[in-house]
Amino acid sequence: MAAKQSGEPCGDSSSEGRCGRFVGRIRKFKPKEVFTWQLAKTLAMGQGLAGLICGTAVSSQYLATEFHLNTPMLQSFLNYVLLCVTYTTMLFCRRGSAIAGDGNILQILKRRWWKYLLLGLVDVEANYTVVKAYQYTTLTSVQLLDCFVIPVLMVLSWWILKTRYKLIHYVAVCLCLLGVGAMVGADLLAGRDQGSTSNILLGDGLVLLSAALYAVSNVSQEYTVKNLSRVEFLGMIGLFGTVISTVQMVILERKEVSAIVWSWQVGLLFSAYALCLYALYSFMPIVMKMSSATSVNLSLLTADLFSLFFGIFLFQYNFSGLYLVSLVVILVGFIAFNAVPTPTDPTATTTSSSSSSICEEGFYENPGAAENDAPVRIPAEVEEEDEEQRVDEPKRRASDLSRSLGEETDEDCSVGRSTKL
Repeated sequence: MAAKQSGEPCGDSSSEGRCGRFVGRIRKFKPKEVFTWQLAKTLAMGQGLAGLICGTAVSSQYLATEFHLNTPMLQSFLNYVLLCVTYTTMLFCRRGSAIAGDGNILQILKRRWWKYLLLGLVDVEANYTVVKAYQYTTLTSVQLLDCFVIPVLMVLSWWILKTRYKLIHYVAVCLCLLGVGAMVGADLLAGRDQGSTSNILLGDGLVLLSAALYAVSNVSQEYTVKNLSRVEFLGMIGLFGTVISTVQMVILERKEVSAIVWSWQVGLLFSAYALCLYALYSFMPIVMKMSSATSVNLSLLTADLFSLFFGIFLFQYNFSGLYLVSLVVILVGFIAFNAVPTPTDPTATTTSSSSSSICEEGFYENPGAAENDAPVRIPAEVEEEDEEQRVDEPKRRASDLSRSLGEETDEDCSVGRSTKL
């Protein structure tokens, strides 16, 4: 009984201590430190990217429903051509850097051509497989399984980029996925489970494959943008993406492209799709450099909601209150994810320090750092001062030694006097 009675106050004190710490954290919470201008800018730009994806979805939906056109490779080809014309031309016009050595497109291709070839292949196939999946599975399956890109991104960021997530980041991701679940539930309640069911297993596999390919492309994009150059990434993607999409379009969509009945409406819809996708590719590296690939993909979860809101007016979709709930939940999760920064592994700082000295244009931030190998000449005056210091060094040591001996003798004398007294 005595032991129990003595244990009870300890439990009360521990619970009071926890409550006190929790209350202390709440009191220390400063909204101005969390809800910063940087967070607001990231949120606004992320939703702008979601709006561009909404533009591609609406224009593609018009092409499929009104004109019965299903040419995903042709639509992607137009985007890659725009990227090639803009950013690859910028790389051609850029002069090679004698310091960095990778400013010119020829030097980039000489050093990393096979990496960008694989990256271009991954990006082209990611765009193709997700559009192809709509022919075999339902819209609900695509919306749910497309979220697979987020856990794959987090794993790849942890492994390749050495990003370390905290508990709040996992909670924020779960909130965003919960918002997607509410959106899919609203689609089911509204009877908007569109799509084909000819081969659901194949369609779901294509969605998962596209999500994994998107994750690889986005992690590579984040690494390239933060360590090399945005122009280099987009220029190389435009170059290799144009070549790969041309070959694939000739092989797979030759009949569909030749059967298109061109009109100003069809041309306008193709142009709208290409321009929206081109703007998405151009601005995504900027947002990714400010935050991360995972943060950008969390913001893109609202793109389906924006498409639904447009579909209510354009395609007479049924409205549900769960759409607004889903939008709020996703935005709250996105804000919570970006409110706390994601630290990196300290052991990776040594490897990233060499690449962080390169600015966006491919030059070193400190050009003098690259000239350490050059011989350095010391002026004659400095050499004379060094010789004088070498000559005076023995004298200085001797004087210091004599002073120390003098101090010791004085101490001995004082000790002797004290003992006599």
